[in-house]
Amino acid sequence: MVKLTKSVVAASMLLVGSASASQFITIGTGGVTGTYYPTGGAICRMMNKEKKKTGIRCSVESTGGSVYNVNTINAGELDFGISQSDTAYQAYNGEGKFKGKAIKGLRSVMAIYPELLAFVVTKKSGIKSLADAKGKRVNVDTPGSGTRMTTEIVLKAFGIKKSDFKSVDELKSSEGPTLLKDDHIDGYFAVFGHPTANIKDAANSVDIDLVPIDGKPIDELVKKYPYYAKGIISGTFYKGVTHDTPSIGVKAVLCTKDSIDEKVVYALTKTILDNFEAFKKLHPAYKTITKESLLDGLSIPQHPGAVKAFKEAGILK
Repeated sequence: MVKLTKSVVAASMLLVGSASASQFITIGTGGVTGTYYPTGGAICRMMNKEKKKTGIRCSVESTGGSVYNVNTINAGELDFGISQSDTAYQAYNGEGKFKGKAIKGLRSVMAIYPELLAFVVTKKSGIKSLADAKGKRVNVDTPGSGTRMTTEIVLKAFGIKKSDFKSVDELKSSEGPTLLKDDHIDGYFAVFGHPTANIKDAANSVDIDLVPIDGKPIDELVKKYPYYAKGIISGTFYKGVTHDTPSIGVKAVLCTKDSIDEKVVYALTKTILDNFEAFKKLHPAYKTITKESLLDGLSIPQHPGAVKAFKEAGILK
């Protein structure tokens, strides 16, 4: 039998006390090559810098993305997770993939950055507006995809029908750059967090442009669908595109559960707001975001801890 000295016992108690004082949180993201994973990593790095003050340690987990994160938060196996705003909306309201399985305990923290619809065209096509696309060859992505759903909603808002195009392909957005390069299409639609390697590849193969998607029809869509938000694709992102491009899309929303401690959600939200300019530098996708835009596209109720932090910062009234 090993005898413990008083000093060893005291040290052990101190370690136990320190461990119990710390709180561990995990953020579910997506694949390591996407934008969700570095976003979770950026938040955790900021949280861990503040751990002496908050007592919270943060770790990031690569996951299957939006639907997985929402379900795993609901199961109590993740504290936070990143989800597309439309997925969060469907989960909370029991629609789409969550029909009959509403997750009423799901809460939003903030809408971090936009995943915007891009209409990528060749400059030689002469397409400068959505109306110009009539009579042209386009790719609208596969049936059932997020890009296809958003594209169809936008085209309908502008009164553009499938029959208005010369031809319509239904291939994945990942095929877009090759289709442009081979002169099989004049343009393709795709929803991404920007900048993205997809459009960079297209720009390195042919002279491209991005078509503005804005105006009254977009204003009305944002009012009609709470999970949509307007945003800007920076003119500095892609070779040959010299202008900022307004568009519409979903938001990458940081979600949690109503049972997560208000103090924890408050600390996380406050850390990002207090260090916002430093946060913006952590990924190119954050280039055009503002503190105010963190509230755009929140399609489900916000956690009280987040509300408190935004009110203290003077962003929420």
